[in-house]
Amino acid sequence: MITIAVALSIILLLVILYLLFRIQVLASIFKGSYRADIGKSNKVNAALFIAFFLIMGGLFVWSFLDAQDDMILPVASEHGIAIDSMFWLTMAVIGFVFVLTHILLFLYSYKYQHQEGKRAFYYPHNNKIEIIWTVIPAVVMALLVFSGWKTWAKITSPAPDNAVVVEVMGKQFNWLTRYPGADNKLGLVKHTLIDATNEFGLDLTDQNAQDDFAGEPSAFHVPKGVPVLLKIRSRDVIHSVFLPHFRVKMDAVPGMPTTFWFIPTKTTAEMQSETGNANFQYELACTEVCGRGHFAMKLNMIVDEPEEYQKWVEAQQKKTFVSQLQQGAPADSTAAVAMNSTTDAAGATTPAPKQ
Repeated sequence: MITIAVALSIILLLVILYLLFRIQVLASIFKGSYRADIGKSNKVNAALFIAFFLIMGGLFVWSFLDAQDDMILPVASEHGIAIDSMFWLTMAVIGFVFVLTHILLFLYSYKYQHQEGKRAFYYPHNNKIEIIWTVIPAVVMALLVFSGWKTWAKITSPAPDNAVVVEVMGKQFNWLTRYPGADNKLGLVKHTLIDATNEFGLDLTDQNAQDDFAGEPSAFHVPKGVPVLLKIRSRDVIHSVFLPHFRVKMDAVPGMPTTFWFIPTKTTAEMQSETGNANFQYELACTEVCGRGHFAMKLNMIVDEPEEYQKWVEAQQKKTFVSQLQQGAPADSTAAVAMNSTTDAAGATTPAPKQ
């Protein structure tokens, strides 16, 4: 304790001496008797500013070029090209302004270094400059926003009639996928029907649900060159569907289904050849922190040639939800659900009165 007290006393004494010195300097400045001797340090610091700018600017350019291949993933969707173009246009505009302002910043720090007898010029106001630096950014921002709005409006337009429909449902902590059968219509689902064997909450009394089937547990398939409509929903908390190679991102919100459609342009095999990675897989990841297992909430997506995709669909159609539920539950489970519920004209299912 004595050692600590001595150390604190010394520190306090040094602080007091420093403050007394500062008070003396301030008093000299007010009296007009204080003169700072700049010496050579001012020129040295100005030169170091320029050296810092050149060295760090060079390192910035080198790091960008070195990491460019890893930073920008190959694009594999039609609208992804428009997204990338919009991104690089924005980066070019703000990059130009960033570089220009920093060049001026470091040049001015050198050019306007302290010189004896030279006083700073005070520039209180200039309407012309105010108009220039207000109008130009406003016009540029308006053009960028208009370009982004046009691109986004096209991406979020209604999906074509021939789109392949895939439902993607997020739950802690994995993804489930569902496909419509030959009718290309997904069956009705209700959260009250969700249980251990019916994870989607599929209404077995709905005619459209009779031919629905699930994707594979480890991956789901889509065809190349065909519009794919993702119908996205969540079973518990907010998740987010992210397919980076396709420039697809859309939140999965409980009680509020969302959609996103895109056209894949490269099969998984083609991307494996392009990247030189035989184990490459497209990945669907959750980008909304959804709980303790968020980091592992991933699902592979396989892009097939249309012919291969059709063969996969034909194989999967033999394993519909209805047949799997009947195999995994008592033989009369489907009948029991139908007998214990009624469907009104709007398609809503309500429990039938007990006898």
